[in-house]
Amino acid sequence: MSDEDSDTTGSGNATDRSPSTPAGFAASFEGIDGDEESNQGLFDDLLSGEPIFENKEVLRPSYTPHELPHRSDQINKMATILVAALRGETPSNILIYGKTGTGKTASAKFVSKELESTSKKYSVPCDVEYINCEVTDTQYRVLAQLANKFIEENERRIDDKIETLETRRELLESEEDEFPPSLESSGAAESVDTEGEAETNGGPLTEGPTTVEEIDERIESLEDDRDNFEEVPMTGWPTDRVYSVFFDAVDYSERVVVIMLDEIDKLVEKSGDDTLYNLSRMNSELQNSRVSIIGISNDLKFTDFLDPRVKSSLGEEEIVFPPYDANQLRDILQHRSEVAFKGDALSPDVIPLCAAFAAQEHGDARRALDLLRTAGELAERSQSETIVEEHVRQAQDKIELDRVVEVVRTLPTQSKLVLFAIISLEKNGVHSINTGEVFNIYKRLCDEIDADILTQRRVTDLISELDMLGIVNAVVVSKGRYGRTKEISLSVPLEETEAVLISDSRLSDIDDVQPFVQARFEN
Repeated sequence: MSDEDSDTTGSGNATDRSPSTPAGFAASFEGIDGDEESNQGLFDDLLSGEPIFENKEVLRPSYTPHELPHRSDQINKMATILVAALRGETPSNILIYGKTGTGKTASAKFVSKELESTSKKYSVPCDVEYINCEVTDTQYRVLAQLANKFIEENERRIDDKIETLETRRELLESEEDEFPPSLESSGAAESVDTEGEAETNGGPLTEGPTTVEEIDERIESLEDDRDNFEEVPMTGWPTDRVYSVFFDAVDYSERVVVIMLDEIDKLVEKSGDDTLYNLSRMNSELQNSRVSIIGISNDLKFTDFLDPRVKSSLGEEEIVFPPYDANQLRDILQHRSEVAFKGDALSPDVIPLCAAFAAQEHGDARRALDLLRTAGELAERSQSETIVEEHVRQAQDKIELDRVVEVVRTLPTQSKLVLFAIISLEKNGVHSINTGEVFNIYKRLCDEIDADILTQRRVTDLISELDMLGIVNAVVVSKGRYGRTKEISLSVPLEETEAVLISDSRLSDIDDVQPFVQARFEN
């Protein structure tokens, strides 16, 4: 350290410090230096342990692997349908069915990646656009998102073409004396034209301009095209205007477009089949491009609600993804774990147990991967060097609780009130709860928060819905001459479920349910 540094930092006298450093700040920094050891611990202890994960991302649903075990048949069938795009033809529309976690989306994305990379290799214009219809669930949003993606792609290609033209113009200007009056028949011009055509990927530059004036005109025309593109706002336009912008953006250049609609049944459920109708009839009106649709659904019966014309055109090809069995899940986990974890991080029984749990959930690979990742996170938090069976069982409990919390959190207010009534009865020691008892407490809860009171029949329907979600267990029992009723019990952890309900701002106003439960005995 220099003398100057020593004078600046070593003295406790404020007058010796740099004038730009306030005395208070200097004192604070001195305190931090002095307490360096005492500040260790918040993250340092966690970082000091050896991490279990090598690459955690390969265990997430968003990851698309380079290899998909036990899905080669479905992948090959998709490829044989979509190869038409590489010949400049319109591929048949495809509907892909299968339960959650059967590899539908991962396989479709894998094939799409291969399609796009091969199209670049052979300079065949082909674009694949992915839409998650669980998020983008209205016709307006789907068309707006697609329009903006194609506008962005068109602008990128226009910029590339302009750059190629400017390079060509520079070459023409620099060699104008050598090749008067133009480069029309020269080898140099031919080479630049070829390069330009390759880079434009089938755009408007099918015949390269051969003079500076022609190049300037072409650049001006392309700039006008770019300026005329108008991004679609996420709300506010008439739907027919959004469709028109989308149509023009798609048809701007020659290409084959594959639109992948994941969770397509959610779009139909929310907005009907107008979107699919518009997309399926586009090819009869397009001049330059061709559109193919890949629909992905968990619901085998969603096409029952489609217009027959849409159903016919959309379901030209169908591919079904069966559930994985335990052995197949084990292969998938083994394949991913080799990339996800370091060394000997897994005990031998971890992967078989994860596979067994997920096989019970209709062969859900996503659940198996979540289990393995969560087990690894729990092991890492406990600073264990190895993931063992107990971590998997803890992960199973945690994932199940997280699922329950999410389901309860998103319930409608009326369903939450019914569930609150059931919890209140169980919490106060009431067993063999029947529908009438739930309805009595439910009415009092509605009065408490000034909510509309539904009929007892409708409340019974809500109880059945909670039963289907696995939140309660409702069994119909006979009471002899008194008829039949449902005996209801809670199927989820009481305290955690109650906490989720109380986190709802409307239900948080209910301070004490005890008087309502006691009043049950008075009725």
